[in-house]
Amino acid sequence: MYQKPLVGKGTYHASSFYETPEHFIKLIHDQAALTLDGLEALKAYFDNHDPVTAELLTKKEKEADEVRRILIDELNRTFVTPFDREDIFALSGAIDDVIDYAYSTVSEMVILNVQATPFMQRMASLLKDAAYELLMAVNCLEDHIGVAGEHAQRAKALENRVEDVYREALAELFSDAKDIEHMLMILKMREVYRHLSNAADRGDEAANVIANIVVKIS
Repeated sequence: MYQKPLVGKGTYHASSFYETPEHFIKLIHDQAALTLDGLEALKAYFDNHDPVTAELLTKKEKEADEVRRILIDELNRTFVTPFDREDIFALSGAIDDVIDYAYSTVSEMVILNVQATPFMQRMASLLKDAAYELLMAVNCLEDHIGVAGEHAQRAKALENRVEDVYREALAELFSDAKDIEHMLMILKMREVYRHLSNAADRGDEAANVIANIVVKIS
């Protein structure tokens, strides 16, 4: 079980925050935990199309954005960091992009009036699993660096599986093209698939940053 982030409970007031390098890992942990929550909401939305689930994803995305803003502010004001400042910034940005793309996926579905397909459900499930692996990798960065690398590799493998489903979905989409109306729906569906593929790409980038950190501090 992972520790839930403490967003909204005064955790991040600068005057009360722990002035140690480890607080950057805590912030990235909270970003990763919120991203996992968001991907779980995305998967649930694909299963039930409940607006409440979509609202939960929106809430998690906004909370994750707030954590990233605080991390950047702390990064600008702190000299000592647990690993390279550029890696902290890049890892935070990549994790943030994952939940941003999950949010934009649902937004596009609502705007374009697109219903989830079995391909989308499979991609969302894999993305959720990848978000879990990223969270586990972040959790292990401080004390179990080798295990962090293993989780990062699992996240990368899941990204490859998302891309396999993405290509399979596109192949089926365009094989069914019959007329202009059908082609318009295909283009709408492709846009949603593209957002999910982009989420996977950013998860892969986060895993790459973690792998680089592992190499540097091992």
